[in-house]
Amino acid sequence: MTRSPAGRTAAPRLLAALLAALLGLAACTGGGDGRGRGGAQAPPTAEGPGDIVIASGRDVTGRNGVRQRLIDAWNTRQERQGTGYRARLVELPGSADEQRSQLLGALQSGSAGYDVVNLDVTWVPEFAAAGLIRPLPERMVDDDVIASVASTARWDGRVYAVPFNSDVGLLYYRRDYLERAGVQHTDLGSGLDWDRLRTLIIALDDRQPGAYDQGWTTQLAAYEGRTVNALEAFASAVPDLALTDGDGRYRATVEELARGIAELRKRSEASYILPGAFRSDEAASAGDFADGRTAFLRHWPYVYRTLYQSFTEEQLAVAPLPGRAVLGGQNLAVTDASRRAGKAAELIAFLTGPESERCLLDAGFAATRASAYTDDGLRCTVAAPRGPSPSPTGESADRMPRDAAGRPEYARRILLPALHRAVHRPRTPLYGAFTQAFTARLGTLFGPRPPSDQDLARALDADLRKALPD
Repeated sequence: MTRSPAGRTAAPRLLAALLAALLGLAACTGGGDGRGRGGAQAPPTAEGPGDIVIASGRDVTGRNGVRQRLIDAWNTRQERQGTGYRARLVELPGSADEQRSQLLGALQSGSAGYDVVNLDVTWVPEFAAAGLIRPLPERMVDDDVIASVASTARWDGRVYAVPFNSDVGLLYYRRDYLERAGVQHTDLGSGLDWDRLRTLIIALDDRQPGAYDQGWTTQLAAYEGRTVNALEAFASAVPDLALTDGDGRYRATVEELARGIAELRKRSEASYILPGAFRSDEAASAGDFADGRTAFLRHWPYVYRTLYQSFTEEQLAVAPLPGRAVLGGQNLAVTDASRRAGKAAELIAFLTGPESERCLLDAGFAATRASAYTDDGLRCTVAAPRGPSPSPTGESADRMPRDAAGRPEYARRILLPALHRAVHRPRTPLYGAFTQAFTARLGTLFGPRPPSDQDLARALDADLRKALPD
């Protein structure tokens, strides 16, 4: 395999260095009183063979998905080397909010023996500030990691996690619907803004195809999807908007909030958006789009593969989201309570290394390393994605378009630039309080008697000052 210079250290030397560094961390209890950073009695720190338990949400690539295959590949290496270590994945049930509560409760109480946790990027400050995860060596997030993604791994000047898979809002659309409406240029890969999108929706209204109901859909139910969609509208209306400063303190103004609310109101006008969007999450919105009820869908990269199982390249395409898109994703961290912190860090280095990231990209995730998108010599061999079983005719059932190097066709030209331009959600240890207040107050915008932009902005400002006190 060829190696590009950016962030591509020889694997054996890197893993040995990480193991040594983390063994040093594992020996520290965080205070002279023998207690850890979280305040609880520090666990025994001796490294020893055994299971390394990884807690994570569901793998969207399905049963025996790419995450499990990467873990299996690491386990095979350990078996060959006779180390006595074995990684074991525990998938947490429920929504992302429910998973966060489960992890917080388990780590704070010490009731679960997790060594590695897969955290939403918004949770890293909270878990770090609470002393539930350990600082990691800076070199674990090297220059190959996309800059916008790398910043999600840090809090208070230190690395606490390593980016595993990223995420960013994208615009999926029905190319065939546009053609039926007389649209001559159906490649929307550049230059699309919301005014142009509304013009296209008006053209579709004049020549409604098939099951078509309304122009676009997204995720506006009362959960994190509403927060993400609202922040994309706010960041598009106020380009330099930062709801929090570097220390997580609230810093927006009522006027900035009002401009963001006005943009969100425009995007959710009844003449453009599917009525069901106000009750939709990721699954419901993707289902409505797949059923042909809308021509446009705001969604994440992982549905690219799923949608192409139902549509052809003549029917379906993807473009950057107009305006600003929010960065998502998940990062791997070593728990403060881990008794095998050094080996857990070695596992994380393997799961987030260049080849693993290429495997994640091939399987449908947004990779966190630039080399996965740009280095044609980098291939997935340790956990090559296994698509659905071949059909009786011998044709593969995986119809996702791929480029000459085998990556998803849109990855380098659409997905990578979108990740570079993406904006962060507020970075604060109080993110749970923020998103709850933000989501609840903005729900009034979608009710039967929505308030004015200014009235809603003043109410939202008051709510956020309570949720994020100085």
